[in-house]
Amino acid sequence: MEKTAYPAREVVCTEKEYDVVVVDDQYVSRSFFEIQVQMSKGYRLAASLSSAEQAIAFCMAHPVDLVIMDVMMKYGLDGLTCAKAIRRNDPGVKIILTTSTAEAQWIDEAREAGIESFWFKEYSDIPLTQVMDRTMAGEHVYPDSPPNPDFGDTAKTDLSDRELEVLRELTRNLTNDEIADKLGISPHTVKRHIENMLVKTGYKNRIDLAVNAKALGVVVHEDDRTGNRTPKGGKKA
Repeated sequence: MEKTAYPAREVVCTEKEYDVVVVDDQYVSRSFFEIQVQMSKGYRLAASLSSAEQAIAFCMAHPVDLVIMDVMMKYGLDGLTCAKAIRRNDPGVKIILTTSTAEAQWIDEAREAGIESFWFKEYSDIPLTQVMDRTMAGEHVYPDSPPNPDFGDTAKTDLSDRELEVLRELTRNLTNDEIADKLGISPHTVKRHIENMLVKTGYKNRIDLAVNAKALGVVVHEDDRTGNRTPKGGKKA
């Protein structure tokens, strides 16, 4: 598995103890965050929460220094939307967004929202504790390059930006006509992109392409992130 590189920086140590909130709807990931905080000098676990809504409410009611939060939530608000709300309510709270997927389009959105740091759970070459220290020292810690997981016979970076856009819509079970309408291109162009991806990846058909893209976290559709998770679309084209 290829690791995502983060620029190295000198960490400034401090004796201050920071109150940290961890937010993840998955028990295993949330427990990992808890352990990282509890074992790290200078940090105190203020709360461990399973939903973004709980995080917003807690941060409004209690002083918090750092929030470590997953982007994807099974129910309710997603982490990125929650982070923006926390930032509006208290600009002084520092936030580290995390994800186990390889979806890189969230990086720009997080930067624009003023989120301090972004950490890929499965692909980072530096530990979360280092990201915590650097974030609290005033850095914005983002990867130098997006994750590049294997995808069939190829890797994610071998797919063009347009192919990735088509792939995201394909994971929603949309027809070629529906994808074309969403992206403002012709159905013929959509079909050509799908055929090109099948050749590159070695998958047998569009269903295999979509299922594996979703299972591997190669791309994540915006509707799946923000909670509009009811599949759309009709018959396969």
